[in-house]
Amino acid sequence: MQRLPKIGLPALLLGLVLLIFISKSSINIGYGEAGVLFRTFGGGVVTEEAPLGEGFHIIAPWNKVFVYNVKQQEFFEGNMQVLSSNGLEISLDVSVLYQPEYSRLGLLHKTKGEDYVNTVLIPQIRAVARSVVGRYTPEQLYSTKRDAIQNEIFEETQKNVEEQHIQLNAVLVRDVTLPLAIKEAIERKLRQEQEALEYEFRLEKAKQEAERQRIDAEGKATANRILSASLTDKILQEKGIEATLKLSESPNSKIIVIGSGDNGMPIILGNQ
Repeated sequence: MQRLPKIGLPALLLGLVLLIFISKSSINIGYGEAGVLFRTFGGGVVTEEAPLGEGFHIIAPWNKVFVYNVKQQEFFEGNMQVLSSNGLEISLDVSVLYQPEYSRLGLLHKTKGEDYVNTVLIPQIRAVARSVVGRYTPEQLYSTKRDAIQNEIFEETQKNVEEQHIQLNAVLVRDVTLPLAIKEAIERKLRQEQEALEYEFRLEKAKQEAERQRIDAEGKATANRILSASLTDKILQEKGIEATLKLSESPNSKIIVIGSGDNGMPIILGNQ
């Protein structure tokens, strides 16, 4: 009975050592994550092999694993101060969608480290945004060029970070804020331009209507000239006779004097 505690204590210590060894020799990588292995006695950061994927892994207890989120992530850069082409200060709100390049995660860890967003991505976005916005006037930024600015910031930043093992998925310009006086001046100018376009449209419409009326009048005048040229005395007499015959068949009381009108046309005297 006195030996049991002596035997139990080494077993307890052995179990504790095994537990520590197992905890140091295993790692569980979660959903959307990947691990970069650091070999303490074998060359440091592993860059030639694929990252450790999701699930349970056994490693040597003297090695380390650095876990990265490899899903698409977003950071928001609000109230970014930039200058337009004429030196006016503009404020941008920008969202950036990104993720580390999975196949080159070891290189990212070795060259940039876990804080790569702050050391690489954010400075690049700021520098490129200042460069791109500096090519445009406040009027262009406010009205027609926001999509162009967004695309240019994305394309130029993508070129700069793809060799630094970062995958840039999108750059979204959420808002462009101009100084209040500039914004009001631009809005007035846009309203005046719209009113001028509306006035030009009304003038063009009036010109078209006047042209239509002129053409219609010319057509009627031409038709009347042709009709007048075709109405000879004999045709008029024939038409008059036809009309007289039709009137004579009417039941209304009337007196017809043949050959007493102009050019020998009948005169019709009715009861009215």
